[in-house]
This record gives sequence, C-alpha cells and structure tokens, in this order.
Amino acid sequence: MNTIGVGALFAFAGVALGAFGAHALEGKVKPEDLPIWETAVRYHMYHALALMAVGVMQQMSALTQSALLTLSAALFSAGIVVFSGSLYLLVMTDRRWLGAVTPLGGLLLLAGWLTLAWGVGRIR
Repeated sequence: MNTIGVGALFAFAGVALGAFGAHALEGKVKPEDLPIWETAVRYHMYHALALMAVGVMQQMSALTQSALLTLSAALFSAGIVVFSGSLYLLVMTDRRWLGAVTPLGGLLLLAGWLTLAWGVGRIR
C-alpha cells in the first residue's frame, strides 16, 4: 500500500476514534480524560493528513525516489501509534504511566516534520 493509502486508513481510524470518544466515552471515563482523548484524535488526524501529503509529494517526479520522504512517512506513522495510541490507552485503561510514553511519540512526530523539511529542501 502506498503512503496515501496508509494516511487514508489512519484518517479513517481517527474519525472512528473521534466519534467513539464523542458518543461512547462520556460517563464511562473520567470527565477530565475526555480532553486527553480529543488531543489524541487531533494529532492523529493532523498526521494522517500529513501522511497523505507526503504520499502526493512522493508521486511528484522530482521526489519519487526520496528516501527522506519515506522516512518521514514512517516517522509520522510510528508517531501516531505511539503518541495517540498511548493517550487512547491511558484514557481507556486509566494506566497513568502511559503518559510517560506519549512524549516519545511526540519526538517521532517532530522528527517526521524535520525529515520532511530536509527531504523537500534537497530538491534542486
């Protein structure tokens, strides 16, 4: 599957998890955990869209073979799983220690953006 397809699947999951949080979690989790869920969904969706944009860039002739774009997509994907995934699990399980994992996902997302900037900046 190409990067656009992966991004679309992540976006699908983001919409589904957003709807789940809006309609199924109220009254089942601590009220103060709902904003945590919303943050997870927001970053999940931002980076799903970023993945699709990277996929479009990969299809451009000048960028087709860019290993940096491929790495950026991998970092975004891993970042979504670790950042948003740790927050989803924190809310669902009330295992607060998962909050210590979240910044690692944030670092993956940041690395994805820097890698993307570096890859696009190398275009001649």
